[in-house]
Amino acid sequence: MKTKQLDAFFRDILNLDDFAGVDSSLNGLQVDNGGGGVRKVAFAVDACLETFKRAAAGGAEMVFVHHGLFWGNPLRIEGILRSRLDFLLKRDIALYAAHLPLDQNIEAGNNAALAELLGIEDRVPFGLYRGKKIGYKGRLRCPLTIDEAASRISFNGTRPLAVHPFGKADNVTCAVVSGGAAMEAEEAVEEGIDLYVTGETSHSVYHTALEGRLNMIAGGHYATEVWGVRKMMEICKEKLNIETEFIDVPTGL
Repeated sequence: MKTKQLDAFFRDILNLDDFAGVDSSLNGLQVDNGGGGVRKVAFAVDACLETFKRAAAGGAEMVFVHHGLFWGNPLRIEGILRSRLDFLLKRDIALYAAHLPLDQNIEAGNNAALAELLGIEDRVPFGLYRGKKIGYKGRLRCPLTIDEAASRISFNGTRPLAVHPFGKADNVTCAVVSGGAAMEAEEAVEEGIDLYVTGETSHSVYHTALEGRLNMIAGGHYATEVWGVRKMMEICKEKLNIETEFIDVPTGL
């Protein structure tokens, strides 16, 4: 397939244009190839040199990531960024990025996947960011302890960064926002949520969670955001009949 065809396919699923002006990420095709076909797509969380090297070693012509190379203001092509771009261009590897659209997407998103793992039913949007709610909340199919919930969202046995058992022994309601969404714990307290699951914690919300009797799991920024890229990989393989590979480069954060 050509990169323009893949771009159209990803845009149709992820509704990238809905996040124009909201997301600082340059969502979509960030680095094109020279016009050749794409027979294999590698999927990863981060656009880093290690990801690119492993993608090249595996024969991928495109890398699909959650965290791309370009954010907000234009960047000087120097140092680490130049090295990363140089590696891609010399090997004719395209780079595709989907940030908030991949967090929010109901079919392939990080938060939809986390909600499914936890058994959240009757889901409604949660976690307001620049006018968009990118997470989900609802009732748990079966009440869960905080340790049971932490085990369910663990990727490859990854230990959560933090577990704050400040609320009920058995959680009935739950909200999820993957990645760096510690401050949305305040929203969870305001809405009377039993358990809040995100990627990172923050000193600023510790006492809010404690005094608000909120159970909170910080599963890790990376570990809560492998799910969307893996789901997109499954969709790509199934619908396009194209070769895929997941590249696991954990940060421990």
